[in-house]
Amino acid sequence: MAYMSMGEAHRRITEYLNRFSDAVSSQDGSSFKSLFALSSNSPYLLSLADALNLFQDANRLIKQSENYSQFADILVPLFRSLQNYRQNNLLEAYNAFEKTANAFIQEFRNWESAWALEALYVIVYDIRVLAEKADKELASNGKSPEKLKGAGSVLMKVFGTLAGKGSKRVGALYVTCQLFKIYFKLGTVHLCRSVIRSIETARIFDFEEFPKRDKVTYMYYTGRLEVFNENFSAADYKLSYALKYCNPQSTANIRMILKHLIPVKLSIGILPKISLLEKYNLLEYINIVQALRRGDLRLLRRALQDHEDRFLRSGVYLVLEKLELQVYQRLVKKIYIIQKQKDPNRAHQVKLDVIVKALKWLEIDMDVDEVECIMAILIFKNLMKGYFAHKSKVVVLSKQDPFPKLNGKPVNS
Repeated sequence: MAYMSMGEAHRRITEYLNRFSDAVSSQDGSSFKSLFALSSNSPYLLSLADALNLFQDANRLIKQSENYSQFADILVPLFRSLQNYRQNNLLEAYNAFEKTANAFIQEFRNWESAWALEALYVIVYDIRVLAEKADKELASNGKSPEKLKGAGSVLMKVFGTLAGKGSKRVGALYVTCQLFKIYFKLGTVHLCRSVIRSIETARIFDFEEFPKRDKVTYMYYTGRLEVFNENFSAADYKLSYALKYCNPQSTANIRMILKHLIPVKLSIGILPKISLLEKYNLLEYINIVQALRRGDLRLLRRALQDHEDRFLRSGVYLVLEKLELQVYQRLVKKIYIIQKQKDPNRAHQVKLDVIVKALKWLEIDMDVDEVECIMAILIFKNLMKGYFAHKSKVVVLSKQDPFPKLNGKPVNS
């Protein structure tokens, strides 16, 4: 930090207070929002923090002027948060910022219009980010991380403030998305349900009136929830919506959406092009796609093993594991095609021994009874049409469409 005189520190603090007061009196939302963005590390706020750490009497400046004193409940803890953030005391920075947030919510309720909505967005974002940083500090000191949970409670207050009539309600989806980020981080995704219910069933909200940015984020998170619930048709719709309307310049966001959309598409029988996987650096899916194309169970299992940690973190491992049935279907179909080339009249009769040998060639040991069980499941789930000739250990396939395509529908449960 460059040298700063006491007079310069006083000037910077006064300048900030004037900007705060002017933004409120003129309802200048654009200028107002920049005054709260701690985590942005803006040079302006960092220099203000330096001034506050030098000039220790800022509270008196706030309280001695009518222009500032009415906002003391916002400004005093905000200044304390800035000071601690600058000194990397992240727990204290969060605690003070939470007080600012609660005071701001109260003030925001009293303002008739939504002019300060952008500032509220900044506060909602920063309280989540600061809570995550504070929890890391707590964990590093051997203490229980609890601030992100507290930030979630603050955001629920904000949601309640916005869930009314008038222009403010348009901000509800942004807050919802920040809540989703908290709940996913904490592993408490069941808490998303009540907020989703409010957004999707309450008559006060019209989904189309929300900003596109927030709709994309909302569809991404609710799509992920549908994946957890194995509701693949809904997951496909929501994640496809997020992909369609995502900013095409946001490569990282597109990649994030595809990480969850690709397993959904695979589950409903739609295989992505390898070029797409390469473009967005989703190489972990290449062998899975190849396994589905070839009917190669060994390749699928190896791909799942090689990338197990990554798939588990994304929450898609179990979805991908269930693709085994489609791989078995593809393997039997390949046997059927080979038999059809040799003897078209008997191609629909597939001996279980032949399937056992094909699996053995793939280094997968199964006896006839195990293969028979798998074939029964394929028939039951309508991945294969046919029946068993149990005595002769033969699968007799339907002569018409023996391997129904999923056509974008999930495998029958």
